[in-house]
Amino acid sequence: MTNQTERISGLWTTSWMVLMIVGLITWGLTIWAVVVYRRRKGQTGLPVQLRYNMPIEIFYTVVPLILVVGFFAFTARDQAEIEARFDEPEVKIQVIGKQWAWDFNYINEDVYTAGIQGQPDVDGPAGSLIQSEIPTLVLPVGKKVELALDARDVIHSFWVVDFLYKKDMIPGKTNYMSVIPERIGTYSGKCAELCGEYHSLMLFNVEVVSEADYESYIDSLRAAGNEGQLGLEYVRNQNLPGTTAPTEQEGN
Repeated sequence: MTNQTERISGLWTTSWMVLMIVGLITWGLTIWAVVVYRRRKGQTGLPVQLRYNMPIEIFYTVVPLILVVGFFAFTARDQAEIEARFDEPEVKIQVIGKQWAWDFNYINEDVYTAGIQGQPDVDGPAGSLIQSEIPTLVLPVGKKVELALDARDVIHSFWVVDFLYKKDMIPGKTNYMSVIPERIGTYSGKCAELCGEYHSLMLFNVEVVSEADYESYIDSLRAAGNEGQLGLEYVRNQNLPGTTAPTEQEGN
């Protein structure tokens, strides 16, 4: 779905394959020892006790160490690639998480959308929501997109399920996600961090569209009067520590 999903799924699948092989070997050796060294009929007492088998001790020390170092190395390599920000992103969008919805600022185009939490569909099946009321983030296919992730109140987590990646949104700190959407379609998103009573309704959709459709969508926002940018004026955490020393006037 993005330029990173194959890398993420590859790391996940390979890790499970390696762990399955280790598990099968471990289970096989355990079953073999149980069968071969079981107590036979007529046997009494304890079998001959073995201690300080240096080759075996080296084996079960070195092999787990190799596995841990290997997992760490491949994870660090892929994480560095996934977390790298584009030098020159073609599309910049600020995502603001709030209890319990999402706002999207399209920075390059200077337009925005303000979202509300999922609304129950009283005319539909039990538990269904009005799909048209769910906030939608529109992205152009094949473009370098940088998402600046901010939280307005508590910790949230921005998760597009099919992108195979999520990222926390921490009050007072901006995190970034850089992706290239590669397939046109609609993808489900949600908050992946428990954030209060209506956390389950903090949903959104991502629509990956062609460049022409993206421009048309931006034009529709301008026509609707959604020009400018939504700020963080309603941030509830007004007592967050600053990054500079207090002045004499502030001290008084």
